[in-house]
Amino acid sequence: MADELSSFAKDVLLVKGLKSSTLVWRLVVLILAMVCGVYICSICLKQIGTSSRIGFLDIKVIQKPCPEPNIEPWEIPYVHYPNPKTYSRAECACHPVRYFAILSMQRSGSGWFETFLNSHANISSNGEIFSVKVRRSNMSTITETLDTIYNLDWLSSASKNECTTAVGLKWMLNQGLMQHHEQIAEYFRIHGVSVIFLFRRNLLRRMVSVLANEYDRNAKLLNGTHKSHVHSSKEAEILAKYRPTINSTLLIANLRQVNETTTKALEYFKSTRHIILYYEDVVKNRTKLMDVQDFLKVPQMNLKTRQVKIHKGSLSSQVENWNNVSKALTGTPYESFLHEDYRR
Repeated sequence: MADELSSFAKDVLLVKGLKSSTLVWRLVVLILAMVCGVYICSICLKQIGTSSRIGFLDIKVIQKPCPEPNIEPWEIPYVHYPNPKTYSRAECACHPVRYFAILSMQRSGSGWFETFLNSHANISSNGEIFSVKVRRSNMSTITETLDTIYNLDWLSSASKNECTTAVGLKWMLNQGLMQHHEQIAEYFRIHGVSVIFLFRRNLLRRMVSVLANEYDRNAKLLNGTHKSHVHSSKEAEILAKYRPTINSTLLIANLRQVNETTTKALEYFKSTRHIILYYEDVVKNRTKLMDVQDFLKVPQMNLKTRQVKIHKGSLSSQVENWNNVSKALTGTPYESFLHEDYRR
């Protein structure tokens, strides 16, 4: 009986030992399975991450540089690709743009001339920007304004729906241009700005226009409205009725001052790429507008304007004290102004 009990106890211990051993192995296998699972998951996650990055790189838009324009080497500094801050040029991004400035004096035909330029589908001339004093108060504000214009961020009625290929402004000599001529000439050189000089040959005619415009600024002959430029013959006739009286005593000194100012401007900006135009030449010969388009390297178009000339005919009919003026200029270098005339 004792032997049987002993044998039974041994059997029980053996079974318990086998059960314990089996449990341990099961735990070992479970742990190994878990480790393998974690390892496999980590490998899969890495692959998914790599695949995502590759997919992102595949769809990333890469900005390609614009193709080199087919131009002469000397033209390279004058060709630009502005990147406006206020909008995207989109399909126009690779259309090169030329910068220009019309340098002139009041009542020299610059407004009339600019309307011709703006009738071109690809030219934007933004008007007399520096007539506002704060924009020309110092060189910093001048530079900031020019940067805005040439970066195509200056939005005005001159802005184009088509791709702009030439952008600029008109700048009067007495609007900070002569005062800061050295810095401005350097700006033009660095930024590749081309200059269009536009002056009048007959400075006496210009003086008549200046005096008449100053009178209308106060008189407001057109239904209480002052207009420097008109678009109808009727309006032109009304304004032309005023005949200014010219101070014959100061006449020669005034003409000399204007002539010296234009001469200085030509000297100050002679190193800038430029073209010189005279109002009278453009009036008589519209092929001069073709020369300007060639100068700006834009496609040739038939340029038009709606503006109507105000003062027509001989000067003697436009000046109240013509005899005094004629007497003052006879025998002087300015005598030719009395006789020069043109019809258009």
